[in-house]
Amino acid sequence: MSRPRAVVSWSSGKDSAWALHAVRLARRFELSGLLTTVTSTYGRVSIHGVREELLRRQAVELELPLRAVPIPYPCSNEIYEETLLAELAGARKEGITHIVFGDLFLEDVRAYRERLLERAGLAGVFPLWGRNTRDLAAEMVAGGLRAILVCVDPARLSEQFAGREFDEVFLAGLPAEVDPCGERGEFHTFARAGPMFRREILVRRGEVVQRDGLAYADLIEGGEPETRN
Repeated sequence: MSRPRAVVSWSSGKDSAWALHAVRLARRFELSGLLTTVTSTYGRVSIHGVREELLRRQAVELELPLRAVPIPYPCSNEIYEETLLAELAGARKEGITHIVFGDLFLEDVRAYRERLLERAGLAGVFPLWGRNTRDLAAEMVAGGLRAILVCVDPARLSEQFAGREFDEVFLAGLPAEVDPCGERGEFHTFARAGPMFRREILVRRGEVVQRDGLAYADLIEGGEPETRN
């Protein structure tokens, strides 16, 4: 029997990567691609600030087609919804019935997504929902996920964390008030290796810049493979 077709709402970060991994392991859905909004003004993943060429490398190493949805900057919520709904309508015509999200516990965010999906005639899949985020973060690291903090909210976490590895050392030194997965927007990551990828994506760290009240660590493709002790 054929499985329902789904695409992953792909932020380029660890949560969407682990959600993709969980769905692949469960084998309930046929994964048919990645869905990402890209700020066309800068050629970067919205919110995370990851260069589009790195996003496309992720798609290659995940062996999934990329549906990059361009949005302007600044972008009103009205324009965002109109653009996204048009993309979702196209996905539905291609036989896509579900969208996979890496959300963890924010009820309002999930409710908003489900309202949009209902308008598009699609359903949401939330494989990580309700997990203890400290346990989940440890599971990701132990499971081989490698990610780098690319965006930090200095109001919640020091900008010195921008560009850091998401690893055991990072988790051990995280302030108690910061969610280990950054679910409240404390930080965002770029996933570069793990069981969901065919090969590691090599990157080097560029400068850290301030924009719109956030600290962004620029990542550039290339560099040498890193080793862990």
